[in-house]
Amino acid sequence: MVERRVAVVTGVNGQDGSHISDLLIEKGYLVVGVTRRRSLGGDDRIQHLYGNKNFVLEHGDVTDSGSLCRIVGKWMPDEFYNFAAQSYVGLSWKEPVHTLNVTGVGVANCLEAIKLIKDDCKFYQASSSEQFGKVREVPQKETTPFHPRSPYGCAKVLGFEITRNYRESYGIFACNGILFNHEGPRRGLEFVTRKITDAVARISSANGGTVRLGNLDSRRDWGYAPDFVEAAWLMLQQDTPDDYVVATGQLHSIQDLLEVAFSYVGLDWRDHVIQDPDLIRPAEVDLLLGDASKAREKLGWTPKVSFEDMIREMVDEDLKRYAKV
Repeated sequence: MVERRVAVVTGVNGQDGSHISDLLIEKGYLVVGVTRRRSLGGDDRIQHLYGNKNFVLEHGDVTDSGSLCRIVGKWMPDEFYNFAAQSYVGLSWKEPVHTLNVTGVGVANCLEAIKLIKDDCKFYQASSSEQFGKVREVPQKETTPFHPRSPYGCAKVLGFEITRNYRESYGIFACNGILFNHEGPRRGLEFVTRKITDAVARISSANGGTVRLGNLDSRRDWGYAPDFVEAAWLMLQQDTPDDYVVATGQLHSIQDLLEVAFSYVGLDWRDHVIQDPDLIRPAEVDLLLGDASKAREKLGWTPKVSFEDMIREMVDEDLKRYAKV
């Protein structure tokens, strides 16, 4: 009988943490979800896992190294997925030190707990395309230099480099997945994709209304969150640790997103969108486009859900929510 594997997932309440938990449980893992006590209540994304014998919650915080050591020592995990972060770029301008502590130093705390207690545990760090910031080349790949344009991007660079450092210095099986934008119905309402699909559902349900947005020309490589967490899992199944860009290789603007979302419910986005200069970031990242050739070749990974289908699914889910109100 094969002993089931144990995986620790930080940021389990978030979009990616909940999706990786679903994936791991389907594969027979015991998932130990780590949540801060003040995060409880925002548990809609994992409520369906409550009562599942392969899912347990532990209170902990990546800024508290003692709690991480306790959890690693108690469960002795085979794999550790760090999705904990202050992940909203806009907020990082208002709370830069907090963002650096959670999103950057928190990664070092995870790795240190593994190094001290179970150094054969495989570690995945959710890195970000925001690390590239003011891009030096298009598309961006694993060798593209970083030039972050926000405190969030700076914090993610710290997390990336400390992950690579622990791999090279201590031999820990530690991987960075440089994830480009990825979305879905579990995306937080503060993010522009969900802000738009929520507004479409609200406006459609109320027969009118508006939504305020910043830069409509900003372009991103948008993928589907469940596809992206599969790449994270694949990284930890390899014989050797490495870093990988995870992206679709397709570029879309905010305006493209608006057109898909509003036209899906028979509306013209130009009748409902107000451009607000106050919503434009101090330093904008204009173009992020990923080259995931390495992930395709070494991991056998490919994105499955298209941009258009993803946006329509998000609109459908928000329409269902407004129908219940």
